[in-house]
Amino acid sequence: MSGEAAESDRKLFISRELSWLDFNSRVLDEAEVPANPLLERIKFIAITSGNLDEFFMVRIAGLRQLVRSGRDLPDPAGNRPSRELELARRKIERLLRKQYRLLHESILPALEEHSVALRRPSELGVKSREYLTGYFSSKVFPVLSPLAVDAAHPFPLLNSGSVEIALSLRFGNGATAHGFVEVPEVLDRFIPVPGSGHTYVLLEDLIIENLPRLFPDAEILESLAFRITRDMDLVIDDESVVDLVSSIGKTLKMRRHRDPIRLEYAGSGRGELAEWLRDQLNIEDLFIYRLRGPLHLKQFFELAAKARMPELIESSWPPAEPAEFSLSGSIFSAIDKAGSILLAPPFHSFSPLVRLLEEAAQDPDVLAIKQTLYRVSGNSPVVRALQRAAERGKQVTVVVELKARFDEGNNIEWARRLDESGAHVVYGVAGLKVHCKALLIVRREEGELRRYVHLGTGNYNDKTAALYTDCGILSNDPELCFDVGNLFNTLTGYSSPGTSWCKLAAAPFSLRARIESLIRREIDNVRAGAPGRIIAKMNSLSDEKIIRLLHEAADAGVEIQLIVRGICCLRPRPGVENLRIISIVDRYLEHSRVMIFHNHGDEEYYLSSADWMTRNLDRRVELLFPVDDPGIRSVLRRMLEFQLADTDKARQLLPTGAYTRVPMLEHYTSSRSQRATSDYLRHLTEEKLRGEPGEPLKVFDSPRE
Repeated sequence: MSGEAAESDRKLFISRELSWLDFNSRVLDEAEVPANPLLERIKFIAITSGNLDEFFMVRIAGLRQLVRSGRDLPDPAGNRPSRELELARRKIERLLRKQYRLLHESILPALEEHSVALRRPSELGVKSREYLTGYFSSKVFPVLSPLAVDAAHPFPLLNSGSVEIALSLRFGNGATAHGFVEVPEVLDRFIPVPGSGHTYVLLEDLIIENLPRLFPDAEILESLAFRITRDMDLVIDDESVVDLVSSIGKTLKMRRHRDPIRLEYAGSGRGELAEWLRDQLNIEDLFIYRLRGPLHLKQFFELAAKARMPELIESSWPPAEPAEFSLSGSIFSAIDKAGSILLAPPFHSFSPLVRLLEEAAQDPDVLAIKQTLYRVSGNSPVVRALQRAAERGKQVTVVVELKARFDEGNNIEWARRLDESGAHVVYGVAGLKVHCKALLIVRREEGELRRYVHLGTGNYNDKTAALYTDCGILSNDPELCFDVGNLFNTLTGYSSPGTSWCKLAAAPFSLRARIESLIRREIDNVRAGAPGRIIAKMNSLSDEKIIRLLHEAADAGVEIQLIVRGICCLRPRPGVENLRIISIVDRYLEHSRVMIFHNHGDEEYYLSSADWMTRNLDRRVELLFPVDDPGIRSVLRRMLEFQLADTDKARQLLPTGAYTRVPMLEHYTSSRSQRATSDYLRHLTEEKLRGEPGEPLKVFDSPRE
């Protein structure tokens, strides 16, 4: 590629890692918005911290591996991994400075005005300190394991992510040594101090106060709170292993031995102890961060939960339940009457899906249940219902994705429980992650077999369903059911993938080609003099081929409106007014994937489990499915309109790669799209229950009208 061509390409792309860091900065922005109550703001501090942990474990670790292996090749934006690490470091340092500034100079002082305070033990009165001494003796001391490091005790294997306390020790004979105390995560980190309102002491501060009790024969010369994050970017070659479950189990154990990818100090971290620690861990300066403290801000979720006061949290938005379920006692009857039903948690309750599985487990006419599971909660009602169905003799087939990162251990555990219940458990597909969300139920009705399906954009997880926005459809559409049946035959057997499917497109077989053809059709229509328009909502956009095609579509005159929550590697170009990209960060994590194509006014609506990323289109099993029901189309269109009109939470991506800032509102307006969606779906349910007509389908306006 010529230098001129490479420079031209840089104007089309943004580097993936840098785009993700910008997303995390947008999350952190929410911690300074006055309209967010204080404990909601501290949650955004915690979310930012947790996101950054995973970013180091996977993305920074991956970049370092590329550099060390000599594969230091430029990405489409022109940045080599070595350069990317340097640029990421700068962004991370700015983010961390802002994070701690907001915590110490804005949020914690404001919380003190509501009698919520963090204190060190030395800052408290005599009675409070006496209480903490007793608390340490009875609740903390028995759990701790002080570790010495000397000729007889080698440097210990430190846990990734845990807050640790390093010490320099001197004994009576003048000998010196080092030691460690891990701050145990099995204990509460925020210790309430009785009789002082909502005053808390951090567990590590209480431990540091009592270090002489842990090392009674030594003088404590220095102590330092620190934390390491290990490289978790592991690749599992599932095409060559015989026992995938055993292999993943061994891989999980190996994670404790992975190299550190980050070292964080609380404080300056510039003394002898910090230097010794850095040398022992053999970690480069590029991956060392000296922080204002405290460390591990993700755990501030605990403070938000403990100091829960109505004036400091946002009021709840009660989820609606689609009226179809209230008008019918049986979920199957509801689907029969409606044909298709939209389920959009958390604005809708997740309970209808659980009820469907529980009803299927009990119903003697249900013969078979087939489901894909990627991430579920630890005590999942979905898994329990599938277990009951298998125990009652139904044919239960579950395609479990064991390679769901950071959920591998959990998935192995409940996969074994399903297997013990009599379900047929299939551990994914060799060489691919099964990321699609599909449920098929086969029921005997009046002497014939009928099928019911659920297809969605989000996981079958009751916990994240209350936090992530997703869309799914319950249907008995014969063609859709036929396709989903063939999908499961492909996943569990040797059927050809999608050769005779009616409506579905599946990755890695046909989904990329379908999306590209839909975009090209809009290009062809515009070039023929007709309007062309695309609205697409997703989590991430990074696939190089799709980005080039979208630029081509914009150049041709197609009106493109993209709602991309997180990574967006498409760089808008100056003067191209018909391409607009926004990101929305709000109370719920935007997770649904929705697409609308103008198609000469005969518009087509799609939902998908896939983002427009290379991994989703080429290395995962994903689904794209059409939405044919006019009522559901109308609701999806209205939800997208709310987001496109959002001025409270939407940030627009600029040609510079930066995003516009949201206004620092004292109170939110009616343009806040998530609240508008919640109210709209609840009112829609109320209207249907009252027997009032639904809202007519709203079609695309012509571009520029």
